[in-house]
Amino acid sequence: MANTQRRYTSRSNRPNKPSTNTILNALIGLVVVLIIITAGFIFLGNDEPEKAGDEDSTKDTESAETADGSQEEAEEEVDPEDQIGSEEIAEETEDSESTEDETASEEETTTEEESTTEDSTTGGTVTSTPSDDPLVSERIVNTAWKPIGTSQTGEHTSVYSEGHVDWDEKLKAIAYTTGLSADNMIVWRISNGGSPQKSIGVVSSKDKEEKYRVYLEWVDGEGWKPVKMETLKTLDGAY
Repeated sequence: MANTQRRYTSRSNRPNKPSTNTILNALIGLVVVLIIITAGFIFLGNDEPEKAGDEDSTKDTESAETADGSQEEAEEEVDPEDQIGSEEIAEETEDSESTEDETASEEETTTEEESTTEDSTTGGTVTSTPSDDPLVSERIVNTAWKPIGTSQTGEHTSVYSEGHVDWDEKLKAIAYTTGLSADNMIVWRISNGGSPQKSIGVVSSKDKEEKYRVYLEWVDGEGWKPVKMETLKTLDGAY
């Protein structure tokens, strides 16, 4: 009887061990909790970049709309009258530049065509201009040319007869203009220059190397005055 009681006491005093089912259930619960936590991290982590991306996209869209709006407002603020005024100013500027270019070209052409020198003997200005006339090499004007004087009195009448005083004075004016002496000058023709007080003389040196056409005008009380001389290329057709 005493042994039986000891055995019972010994068994009843042993600690209770957890059952296998309890352990398994605890492990399963822990795994489930871990799975839930992991899934939460995954879903929450993916959702935040998407929100950030949506926010950036929204900001970009708003910036683009703001820029477009500002551009449209700027375009709307431009006054059509201001645009027309700007176009007119641009056209005027172009016209002014074109006019300046044309003026510069004309000045360059004039400089190339004309040459002006000072006559040291007479103190006048000699202007020489090339000619497009196939008979004429150049045209010369000298501001120092003066009337050659006259012995004629009263009302002047232009005469084209050799030996007459008016004829002789014409020859004197032509020699003065061309520099040809009387003994080295051939007179090819002296004719009316378009009015009673104008004459034209065509002369050359005796060797015909120098050929001239001289334009004269009568000055009352002072005689015939040369106004222009042309250096000729040929005598054919010159008179």
